[in-house]
Amino acid sequence: MSFKDMIEADNKAIFLNDSEFAERHTVKYDGKVYADIPVLFIKVKELDKKVRNMEGTYGITAVLHAAECDLGGKTPEKGQRIAIDTGTALGKPFFSDFKIATSKCEGGMVTLELEAYDE
Repeated sequence: MSFKDMIEADNKAIFLNDSEFAERHTVKYDGKVYADIPVLFIKVKELDKKVRNMEGTYGITAVLHAAECDLGGKTPEKGQRIAIDTGTALGKPFFSDFKIATSKCEGGMVTLELEAYDE
């Protein structure tokens, strides 16, 4: 087993372990649905990151960490849209839509900084 393989195994076993840090969410990206995958989804407090832009909307940021293999082996690209289930409404999953502000993959772990828009 290579060092890179050990890092990827540790990411899945520790950071993306839903008994420890991660939660299970369904992610929609690039026309595909990645159901019930372990992710670290961290919402930054709205008041900490509120920005008014030209359209009169406010940016709310979040960070998503997920294993690249759980996202079909690809890293979502900056500027694209991604949807994450953030609860339920009327008994069905509710998805929040985000724009990918930054995207990187290191050691098989994808890290996305996300922006949502709310009027």
